[in-house]
Amino acid sequence: MRNYWSLLPAVLVIVGLILVYAVPTIINPQWTSSIMALFRSAPLPADATPEEARRAAGVLGPQQLRSRRMLAISMVVGALAIVGFNVSLNREAVGCYKAARAFGAIDGPDTKDPCYEMIYGTFLGDGTGMAEEKSPQPLQYYQLVKGSRPKYLKWIQNAPKYDEANLLVPAGGKCVSDLRVEQSDAEIKIYLDSDVPCPPDSNISLTPIKLKKPLGDRKIVTVGGKEMTEVNPDMDSWFTVLKKLATGG
Repeated sequence: MRNYWSLLPAVLVIVGLILVYAVPTIINPQWTSSIMALFRSAPLPADATPEEARRAAGVLGPQQLRSRRMLAISMVVGALAIVGFNVSLNREAVGCYKAARAFGAIDGPDTKDPCYEMIYGTFLGDGTGMAEEKSPQPLQYYQLVKGSRPKYLKWIQNAPKYDEANLLVPAGGKCVSDLRVEQSDAEIKIYLDSDVPCPPDSNISLTPIKLKKPLGDRKIVTVGGKEMTEVNPDMDSWFTVLKKLATGG
């Protein structure tokens, strides 16, 4: 998985340097102006006017005080935006990775960009059709969409629309075209119409299924009437990400 946290030390150095200047300037712009004046090496001309002498000493006027304070506030906002952007990238990547892993994906080349390659909405097939093979293969996981849809769906390729899915069915990218979903009054049966098991894969294709009627008491089963496992992966909240960042968790 692409490690955006590796950028964080450089980001923190940049932010730290910004804050060293910006925070004192917000409190009192005159402080930083006077300190910077100490490092000026150009001598003051003997015939300097009082205004030139004040500028050389770093003395600021009312308008300069306001403008420097506004500049410092803008720099702090920019620093927070840089940190927020880095945290956001990691939140999305980790969320997509966790979802793909929860659905059975293994680590592989696709983990480099999880939201783009490791998990995505199905491009081919929608689960309709009847079984043709005599020995269909089972599937293990599903996710019910209840209320608000999982946040990780916002970041993946070809994500199912909100009103498209009551049920998300994951399958390996190489096997998803064999997915079959049969809905009856007694149960919902999900399986792969293939005579060989789906090999382990580092990417997962999510097929959205619109239930013909509410699930109710119906069970979601696979080959042999075995109940499937419901999983509910989603992205960590911003608070959780910031807490992990602060505690090293």
